[in-house]
Amino acid sequence: MQIGFGELIYILNMNSAFLMSRAPLFQEDLINRYDKPGPRYTSYPPATEFHDQISESDYRTWAGQSNEEPIPKPLSLYFHIPFCSSICYYCACNKVITMKKERAEPYLQDLYREIEIQGRLFDADREVRQLHWGGGTPGFLSHQQSGQLMEKIAQHFKLKPEADTDYAIELDPRVIEKGGISHLRALGFNRISIGVQDLDEKVQKAVNRVQSLETTSAVIDDARRHGMRSINIDLIYGLPHQTLESFAATLDRIIDLDPDRIAMYNYAHLPHRFPPQRRIQAEDLPNAADKLSILHSAIDKLCAAGYEYIGMDHFARPDDELAVAQRSGNLHRNFQGYSAHAQCDSIGFGVSAISHVSDNFSQNTLSLESYHESLDREQLPVIRGFCSDEDDLLRREIIQSLVCHFHLDTERIARRWEIDFGEYFAHELGDLREMELDGLVKVNDNQIIVREAGRLLVRNICMIFDRYQRDGKVTGSFSRTV
Repeated sequence: MQIGFGELIYILNMNSAFLMSRAPLFQEDLINRYDKPGPRYTSYPPATEFHDQISESDYRTWAGQSNEEPIPKPLSLYFHIPFCSSICYYCACNKVITMKKERAEPYLQDLYREIEIQGRLFDADREVRQLHWGGGTPGFLSHQQSGQLMEKIAQHFKLKPEADTDYAIELDPRVIEKGGISHLRALGFNRISIGVQDLDEKVQKAVNRVQSLETTSAVIDDARRHGMRSINIDLIYGLPHQTLESFAATLDRIIDLDPDRIAMYNYAHLPHRFPPQRRIQAEDLPNAADKLSILHSAIDKLCAAGYEYIGMDHFARPDDELAVAQRSGNLHRNFQGYSAHAQCDSIGFGVSAISHVSDNFSQNTLSLESYHESLDREQLPVIRGFCSDEDDLLRREIIQSLVCHFHLDTERIARRWEIDFGEYFAHELGDLREMELDGLVKVNDNQIIVREAGRLLVRNICMIFDRYQRDGKVTGSFSRTV
């Protein structure tokens, strides 16, 4: 593929900005000053702006519009499997706690109906580039159940050959059936994400997730034997009884496992919103200073071990697809986190799942009962969403560039959107001046570069361009930015 001179300069600028700051610079005074609740920008506008004026009819219209594009986008499919065999007290996911696999059968039958309805809305030749099963824990399903689900997906959507795909599944190593990795590999999955959170036994007991290093290691070894292309491990800092020393010990053992990616999330204690968190005692949580020390030490340790800081809590080996995509300017962010597959229409299946089709958003009901009732009427269970205007699309592109590449080519944006960037974003550029004085960004006539000290605070920088946050609407509904 040939590229023009302008595109080449754009890519070189992004790579230059990236290479100047391989690891974020940790400045505790700045972090303390800027740390506040804010969106994670898995979408723009954030899901907090979704409203109930969006209906199934709107979604069907958007699906039709996406088919009529000159070159329709490939598809990304997300399936929410809400079942878990035990409850983790920190969890904020939409979930059903049960030991009985038969409890999943009515839900799967509803899911099959949703697949059939959705499959009729999209042209049959649109390939599935990305597939993700999340939860809950999809590993809860039996081999027969997961096999039937994948078979149903293949009947109604065009699954691609493996070389061009990212088919991922979230796993809890404690509930994988014997031969589970081999089975998942045969179904077409080539990437797994393993929940660990912490390996310290005292921390594990406090959050009701006791999981040995040996259990996790066995799953990783099995995944490598069966040719899984990428392995991610999820960790959480800020959990009860965590200390600088205990989390450093967890990281040492995780690094020894050599995963391709590590996602290290900030625990947000919101017991008023998520009832399971009420079982966590606030006095057992590390204080703000200790939490920052844990984060600082963890970043230093991971970067010293050869991981690159992708952004927003994510680290990856230099040869991982995410790191390669970031260097080439192809990294994207969506509801599953960072992705190397940018230009996709995303379809969400199951309770609470979110779709992003034809630049607009829709979300399914959170209730199993209403989910069933809608599909029983042959209707999609859409309960809310958001229809984007041109300003939303412009700001979405800006936020995507900042959060994925730590760089924004303002001249390119001005040409593409036919605007005077300085005039259109005069207030935003004014607000960036304080951040520039603090060393978080560098602003000149044709670009904005997130500097090393700004990479940990990139959510704050994005919030400058978020018109929905400019009205003082930032609340505790979001996790804190660091």
